[in-house]
Amino acid sequence: MNNKKVWWKRLAVGAGVLFAIYVVVEIVLAGDGTPPLPPSQAPIDLRGGHVLNNHIATKSWSFDYDHARLSPDGMSGSVDGVRNGIVFRKGKPYLRISARHIRLDIQSLDFTAVGKVHIERIDDPQGRAFDTDLVTWTNDAKVLRMDHPSYVRSGNQTLKIDRISVNFDDNSIHFGKLSGGVDVQH
Repeated sequence: MNNKKVWWKRLAVGAGVLFAIYVVVEIVLAGDGTPPLPPSQAPIDLRGGHVLNNHIATKSWSFDYDHARLSPDGMSGSVDGVRNGIVFRKGKPYLRISARHIRLDIQSLDFTAVGKVHIERIDDPQGRAFDTDLVTWTNDAKVLRMDHPSYVRSGNQTLKIDRISVNFDDNSIHFGKLSGGVDVQH
């Protein structure tokens, strides 16, 4: 009889160990067969704009991008690989912008572009373009600032400007210290 108790104990311990292994394996493998959810194609509405299919648009600017992230509260975000960005002036496309990274304030519609930033005026007969590494757009004031050195290119001419500020409301441009040579023609 003592031999029978040992046999049942061994069988119970073995079954318990097998059950524990089964539970651990199932926990580890849980979720492997579940396919990821497809990305949402529904537009995200923001104040005066929308986000859909790698394009974000507001009444002041729009961007095509590679990747975007919004904060959990949806009030700020960042956009990587911006191309074909447009800044509007009085409702019409005015500047084209491309940037490596842009930080957005969704509530105020302000943005800061960092990294390699390229800006050109749309339909500019002289083909002027600006290259810099920091651009700030303040939506309420309608001011675009380039506070780091910027290179203005027109044809084969290049001019280095320490800082530039463009006010879209009163159509004024303020330049910092200039270096380089440019031919001016009227």
